[in-house]
Amino acid sequence: MDFMTDQDVQRYQEDGYVVLDGLLTSQECDELRQRMAEIVERMDVPEHCRTTFSTYHDEQLKKQLQGNADYFITSGDKIRFFFEKGVFDDKGEFIVPKQRSLNKVGHALHAYEPLYEKVTHSPKVQGIAKKLGLVSPVILQSMFIFKQPGIGGEVTPHQDATFLYTEPLGRVMGVWIALEDATINNGCLWFIPGSHKSGITRRMVRTPKGTFPLTDFIGREQAYDEEKFVAAPVKKGGVILIHGEVVHRSAENTSEESRHVYTFHIMEAQQTRWSPDNWLQPTEDLPFPPLYT
Repeated sequence: MDFMTDQDVQRYQEDGYVVLDGLLTSQECDELRQRMAEIVERMDVPEHCRTTFSTYHDEQLKKQLQGNADYFITSGDKIRFFFEKGVFDDKGEFIVPKQRSLNKVGHALHAYEPLYEKVTHSPKVQGIAKKLGLVSPVILQSMFIFKQPGIGGEVTPHQDATFLYTEPLGRVMGVWIALEDATINNGCLWFIPGSHKSGITRRMVRTPKGTFPLTDFIGREQAYDEEKFVAAPVKKGGVILIHGEVVHRSAENTSEESRHVYTFHIMEAQQTRWSPDNWLQPTEDLPFPPLYT
């Protein structure tokens, strides 16, 4: 029996997202979290991440910002660490436990970490793509998102296609796997159902070589009616499929529970142009790998 039903497909097409239970077992979720704890324990924190802005003069501050921007824009084929605000003191030492300092780890877990690669290319994920009629899907990027207890920040309303732009639109899908229960209390996702049918109004693009900042926005995010957002809680092991143009957000995590997630993006590569202006670009080391193995 297919993991994804015809009814699920219809809901995804109509709403721009769908919640499916039971993609992973509880044990598989725990194994992914355990592996991430090991990665974090061994992480080497770059100097520019440790520096507190307030201690720097303009020139040094600019260097620091450029270091952060470069670290991000070259992370597509690497495993790198992105921290919550205020987790280092002015000497660059952690003021929270290391495991609770991170916002996310990305963007190539699917390529270099066997456990994450196995989940990304699992028969169920491949089955979902086939059910949706994808012919040549490729993996664009992957992330582990922590949503730390008490400090996990708000993610404002956005569309993934703002950052992962294709021609034509509608070729990108997020696969968002809850490794713990995602609830209204710990910052689950909220969606505007049907908002994937109106295109996008903003794009993040690379700026010309030699200029700073390294990325900029074209257009602007619309104002969204708060009352249109619908919560999408999901149980541990469940998955949310997210259309590239559906508007979604998450509130800050004010609870004492984390909300760990493994998420990755798939693109239908057949007859699709990946924008050379996107921050994320395939490299010689890591071309976008095919989903179907």
